[in-house]
Amino acid sequence: MAKSSRPDRKRNDRRDSRREPSEYEDATLAIDRVTRVVKGGRRMRFRAVVVLGNKKGKVGLGTGKAGEIQAAIQKAQRVARKSMIIIPMKGDTIPHEVNIKHKSAKLRLMPASKGTGIIAGGPLRIILDLAGVKDVLAKRFGTGNKLVNAQAAMKALGSLRGDRSTVAAVKPVPVIAKSVIAGHPEENLPIKQVKASAEDIKNLGAGPRG
Repeated sequence: MAKSSRPDRKRNDRRDSRREPSEYEDATLAIDRVTRVVKGGRRMRFRAVVVLGNKKGKVGLGTGKAGEIQAAIQKAQRVARKSMIIIPMKGDTIPHEVNIKHKSAKLRLMPASKGTGIIAGGPLRIILDLAGVKDVLAKRFGTGNKLVNAQAAMKALGSLRGDRSTVAAVKPVPVIAKSVIAGHPEENLPIKQVKASAEDIKNLGAGPRG
């Protein structure tokens, strides 16, 4: 009996198994052809720019080069996963305004009220969406290069700091000294500062009498 005629034998079991869905979503910003001049001539490859995020405050940017488009995208995804940053959030927006200049790109990010949405365009909008920012105002100045703008956006998000108003004020702790009193157990008594009068200071400087 041939092996293929056995009804209990399954083929390609590995292909039937499905991978678990990842918590990260990715978006390809750009795919460009780049050439490198070598001794034998020019070597052409593809460069992919990929953004990876979980829409919960984590986002990463990566680039990859390869002879095929799919290989370049996979390389960029691995780089983006390794270079992820955590963005401090204040509700659904950013905690404060930030201005960044990176190479020939200038970006301005400003917090917005609830319901405003993402007022941005190009790569900046995709990065903010994958990062989980829902309400923000953004403006881009300078170059229209997608890679440079994406790098400037990551630099701007990386420079964000948490809201200082949420940090609790530290209250001063009173200094406690231990005093032993005759006939009483050891007690903790606070130190009390007493201001000396001018007459007391004069008597201290005079020294012992007699």
